Amino acid sequence: MRDFKQTLEENGYTRQEELTFADCDRNKRVRAAALLSKVASFAGYDYDARGLTHEKLYAMREVFLLSRVAMRIHRCPRYREVLDIATWEAGAKGAHMRRIYEMRDETGAVCVSVKSDWILVDPETRRILRPGTFTARKLGTTDREPDCPDPRKIVLPREGLEDLGTRRVVWSDLDGNGHLYSAKYGDIVWDALPADLQDRPLREFFIDYSREATLGQELRLKGFREGDTYRMEGVGPEETCFTAMCVFGG
Repeated sequence: MRDFKQTLEENGYTRQEELTFADCDRNKRVRAAALLSKVASFAGYDYDARGLTHEKLYAMREVFLLSRVAMRIHRCPRYREVLDIATWEAGAKGAHMRRIYEMRDETGAVCVSVKSDWILVDPETRRILRPGTFTARKLGTTDREPDCPDPRKIVLPREGLEDLGTRRVVWSDLDGNGHLYSAKYGDIVWDALPADLQDRPLREFFIDYSREATLGQELRLKGFREGDTYRMEGVGPEETCFTAMCVFGG
């Protein structure tokens, strides 16, 4: 048995985690959905360690929602690997509060680099708040620059799209905010990918969360393939809920 360490710094949080079967696909490689779950969870671990739990932030009517994520997989972690996952706040830009991550293996090599954008929201009215109105703490900054592209807006062409069917939001998809959990989108994307891409090693992944999806809603999925890149869009009853882009390696 071993004890997994965690470290809290002035503007940083690190925790070791072992990848389980549930984190990995049939090839025992970590799933994009599991990486997205780490992105969401470690932001929460960081703030929990500072006494700023979700419940406290909710009572203050200042909660964070993921807006965009970009990740680069330098080497895909596998089942039973232990990762040192570190996260730092990276200031604000416009309406977004920024957070970065590095996931290292036991040799110290970076396996996954991540940049993320978050929005501050009043959980009762769902009104978006400016980062400067955040009262819980002063936002941290860092000089660290992960080896990763910036999050981006993903646009699909108007023509040549594949119809990938629909995906209904069910009870087990929901998180504590009452909407489709941000990590679930990774599995939705992979379930809808062409079969020959589902087993391909992932090199980069981008997702743009545009609108909350809630219980019972149906997402109409459209896709566009271009070489080693696949873009996907999920449209809800009113407008686009998410767009994603997968860039595959050999």
